[in-house]
Amino acid sequence: MVDTLARSDKPTDPALAEMSTRSRVWLLIVACLDVSIVISSMIALNTALGDIAVATSATQTQLTWVVDGYTLVLACLLLPAGAIGDRYGRRGALLIGLAVFTVASAAPLVLDSPLQLIAARAVAGAGAAFIMPATLSLLTAAYPKAERNKAVGIWAGVVGCGAVFGFLGSGLLLHIWSWQSIFWAFTVVGLVLFAFTCTVSSSRDENATPLDWPGAGLTAAAVAVFVFGIIEAPVRGWADPLVCGCLAAGVMLAGGFALVELRRRHPLLDVRLFGNPQFATGAVGITFLFFANFGFFFVAIQYIQLVMGYSALLTAFALCPLMVPVLLLGATNGWYLPRVGLRLVLFVGLLLIATGLLCMRLLEVDSSYWDLAWPLIVMSTGIGLCTAPTTSAIMGSTPDEKQGVASAVNDTTREIGAALGIAVAGSLLAARYDDALAPALGNLAPEVRGPALNSLAEALEVARQLGPSAGGLADLARTAFLSAMDSSLLAMSAVLVVAAVFVGIWAPGRDDKQLRVVRALTTRHVGKHRM
Repeated sequence: MVDTLARSDKPTDPALAEMSTRSRVWLLIVACLDVSIVISSMIALNTALGDIAVATSATQTQLTWVVDGYTLVLACLLLPAGAIGDRYGRRGALLIGLAVFTVASAAPLVLDSPLQLIAARAVAGAGAAFIMPATLSLLTAAYPKAERNKAVGIWAGVVGCGAVFGFLGSGLLLHIWSWQSIFWAFTVVGLVLFAFTCTVSSSRDENATPLDWPGAGLTAAAVAVFVFGIIEAPVRGWADPLVCGCLAAGVMLAGGFALVELRRRHPLLDVRLFGNPQFATGAVGITFLFFANFGFFFVAIQYIQLVMGYSALLTAFALCPLMVPVLLLGATNGWYLPRVGLRLVLFVGLLLIATGLLCMRLLEVDSSYWDLAWPLIVMSTGIGLCTAPTTSAIMGSTPDEKQGVASAVNDTTREIGAALGIAVAGSLLAARYDDALAPALGNLAPEVRGPALNSLAEALEVARQLGPSAGGLADLARTAFLSAMDSSLLAMSAVLVVAAVFVGIWAPGRDDKQLRVVRALTTRHVGKHRM
């Protein structure tokens, strides 16, 4: 047993086998910083949606695209970008991604129409697609197996808390400056991280196969078409032929991708990996975890700012309780996961997230912070239980020679889940908000009615400008938004319950062999330190 562990206790890339402990720690720091900017950028603009709506006259659907345009392109390009990094060098992929991300983040400083903003965010998503998989692949290539789970757990914990870091940073910036300051910050940070990344060692797969361009095109098309249909549903209606056609085409393209990959000699993604229950459970768990996270953030931040009246900075502090369980449970993942088992951990975690979302539906227009905080604690405990185990399940069930593929799948499922979560929550929010508010605005002039129906932020701005003559428009808009938020939260919680049932049936239970390995590795390293 010890000999087996000794043979596996090496980095997957022989070129990195002689790295010092200090170099690996620095690599871990840089990788976590690089991935944190990707996650922070996904969520930071949520705190500025109200300001963006007022400054650019963006509709609720355009606001959804401002957030989801970045996430959608990121999800579409992760698999091919990860394969390019494995083949040609992961540090090079990181540097290319950081350069594209930085330039795209600077563009909104001079371009400020809704369509220009959406386009800039999409380009930034393309850069982020090269950053995210390379960070995890570098870690799995550099760290020996005995230390890999800990490094992956730290990486996953940073990813899980990246959203809150984004809130805090953007909240502080908006407290002092305008919404454009967020893009200034991403531009400066991108330049600093580019310099840091130049100092780390690179790695590549010496046996990398040719890139599967047909597979890359099919997976990108499947995600893009399906999410486009969901986002357009509030504008056109769920029964609209274009919407139904996009949803159906997305499913068919995904099926076509699977068939093509099964027949290719060097597939972009070996779909047979999903036949492994541990791998499949990790992928499903991550998808629905990020589906819930980012769908929740999209609606909850607007509630906290526009209904509760919090500033951007106070909103960020209000969400800080989310970090504590995520960091604590992520850091102890290596202890409890082998003892309890993947099935029970993810089943309980997903149900806790669903419970937290349902409890959020108890909020009213005049709710206190405590009414918001305790459902956040319930939800974040579920997030903490799911975050590191899902990543460990994917990376741990994949052979060393396929760690690059596993990293890309881990990241792709995250971004697909995030894109769908924002799309579903945003589309339901827009549709229900319009339905709830429109009947109450029948007597208002078109120049007031139109902006009020665009978004809650614009409705509140119109009410502020009209003053007493607004006729209670602000209260009507807040009530309509609360009804719309309830619909989004109910839909997301229902999806999570279904995912929890799937995990409860399909996921593997406690792995006694894995537990013995963990104990052996622990004993071995304790012995080394004593020597």
